[in-house]
Amino acid sequence: MPVIFSTTDTDFERRFAALLAAKREDAADVGAAVSDIIDDVRARGDAALVDLTARFDRVTLSPGELRFSTDDIDAAAARVSPADAAALDLAAERIRAYHERQLPRDERWTDAAGAELGWRWTPVSAAGLYVPGGQASYPSSVLMNAIPARVAGVARLVVCVPTPGGMVNPLVMRACKIAGVDEVYRIGGAQAIAAMAWGTASIAPVDKITGPGNAYVAAAKARVFGRVGIDMIAGPSEVLVIAEGPQNPDWLALDLLAQAEHDADAQSILVTPGADLARAVSRAVDRLVPTLPRAAIAGASWRDHGAIIVTRDLAEAAALSDRIAPEHLELCVTDPEALAARCRHAGAIFMGGWTPEAAGDYVSGPNHVLPTARSARFSSGLSVIDFMKRTTLSRLTPGALAAIGPAAVTLALAEGLGAHAGSIQARLDSLNEGQTP
Repeated sequence: MPVIFSTTDTDFERRFAALLAAKREDAADVGAAVSDIIDDVRARGDAALVDLTARFDRVTLSPGELRFSTDDIDAAAARVSPADAAALDLAAERIRAYHERQLPRDERWTDAAGAELGWRWTPVSAAGLYVPGGQASYPSSVLMNAIPARVAGVARLVVCVPTPGGMVNPLVMRACKIAGVDEVYRIGGAQAIAAMAWGTASIAPVDKITGPGNAYVAAAKARVFGRVGIDMIAGPSEVLVIAEGPQNPDWLALDLLAQAEHDADAQSILVTPGADLARAVSRAVDRLVPTLPRAAIAGASWRDHGAIIVTRDLAEAAALSDRIAPEHLELCVTDPEALAARCRHAGAIFMGGWTPEAAGDYVSGPNHVLPTARSARFSSGLSVIDFMKRTTLSRLTPGALAAIGPAAVTLALAEGLGAHAGSIQARLDSLNEGQTP
């Protein structure tokens, strides 16, 4: 049974603190193994990738077979049913339309001192996108990562997707075609991250790596950060549902289970001021779990990490939500707009009983790559801007330097940086002598 408690309980703060502090990931130390893998790929390149793929994915490849050929991709994508292909097309269209609105604007202006200032946005040159493989592969993740990169203007898109036992997911290949991916490699794990970061004879390095993965992939992304950019270090998925009556208990139960079925370490939390609704949803979850294809995973997640919290009112529910800072926040309430205004920390907010988070995973349009483990307090979900860089621009006229330069000289001298002061003062002296370059 999940944790069920109320804010009126005398030990509420202790139990709530324990909920926040609970570790939901495998405690095994993967750092040493990941370090060895990265070092191996850096030293041996393609040969390491071939050996590691045979070891972890049970696939024997030559260096020339690491990359899917165009014919391979086309053949796999052709196996997708018309209904599935149409669904992917709709999702891609909506994701693209949403992210096109995120494109930032360049700015340029002249201020009162006569200085011309501004900034410009440019895309990274190449992005590497990691996609889990086999039965756990998600074509939606291809779209959510590759489409924003393309909208940003990234010239080269690389996907690494493992094929354990030789298993290729046709939907992933179709998604790569729809999103305009340039290169697809049949490698996974920490070795794929190392290859994209450092490069091998077959795989040119990229500038930024994004996409979900297991603990080894997450650790590898942390290790290569600095060599390349990364999106985030994502933990197990999570949802917090704030609900009040009248709501359908079965709908709410399915919303909770939609996260639980991702991973046994995922977390689903219901917060409600209605004790009767809390009990009804708990019963609905118990009844629905056995009907799910991933019942064992969903059941373990709900049993070990699920929680139901009964609050005094919705204001208290919003305050608890901000302390949790969930990846996904569903507001199944009468006035979701008003409640959303009270919630500052969430990766994504789904407003109203007709807006299930699961729709956002696929077709709503906003990105489903979101901050986990309370990091929504200080970070945002994946966007077009993650694939772009802002470069500042400035141009000083002689008059502008004369107006602001003396203050810069003063500050440079105060910091003991004589060359800084001199580089400005030399120009000011030239102006004072009536000279210009």
